[in-house]
Amino acid sequence: MDHRIAGRLCRFGTISLEGLNGKAAMLERLDNKYIVPAERLLPAFERFGELFDVLEIGGRRAFTYATDYFDDGAARAYHDHHQGRRKRCKVRIRHYVDAGFSYLEVKLKDLRDVTVKKRLKLAAPSRTLCAESLAFIDTCHAEMYGTPLGRTLMPVIGMEYQRITLVAKEGGERMTIDTRLTFRAANAERDAAPDMFILETKSAKGNGIADGILRGEHLHPTRQCSKYCVGMAALGLVERHNRFLPALRKLRIPDQPLRLAEAGRIAA
Repeated sequence: MDHRIAGRLCRFGTISLEGLNGKAAMLERLDNKYIVPAERLLPAFERFGELFDVLEIGGRRAFTYATDYFDDGAARAYHDHHQGRRKRCKVRIRHYVDAGFSYLEVKLKDLRDVTVKKRLKLAAPSRTLCAESLAFIDTCHAEMYGTPLGRTLMPVIGMEYQRITLVAKEGGERMTIDTRLTFRAANAERDAAPDMFILETKSAKGNGIADGILRGEHLHPTRQCSKYCVGMAALGLVERHNRFLPALRKLRIPDQPLRLAEAGRIAA
């Protein structure tokens, strides 16, 4: 974590995980994503501190997330996103490393282009999809689109990053701030530049308090900033990735070396 951001984070009021879930779970929301270098983020952080609380668990305010993404052999989830299809489904297992638990998450888009996220807490951390998980995925897809997913899924890529979660003092808005991103597949891995942050604002109408603060600092959303799709492109697993070039360049991923993954790390 950038020491300047960490220093300002100490000044925030705090909210517990129970408080966040009760106030701002935001499983149905409109999102905006911003890619911002640390020095541009600092002025906005001053305003965030006045209007948002930070999630704190066990004295921590920044948490390590590790995520495994699943797709079929044709990378349908990736290509649906690349082609801008409104009807699409993304499947991942997210490991909350510091807390020691994992969730299966299914993300879908409804007819209003609103992101709908369904979650299933797993009995134990896993990097594979068991029968219960597969049934949950098919149920989520059928509830949204009328049919089960109907595709064979396999692990494709993994990633790790540090996350800060902010919750508005008034209303249900929240925001996540991710940094130190590492993408992995098979034996290869690649980082984003360490001083870059991905901010994701989550509000009912997609134009919340944080969006206004960021606009005031002349910061604007980066379209096509799916971490899964950026990771697929960063690791050279797909040929077509034009829609994600702006995000790749802002994260300065082309400047970072592609290297062998470290043994024993979480990887897809």
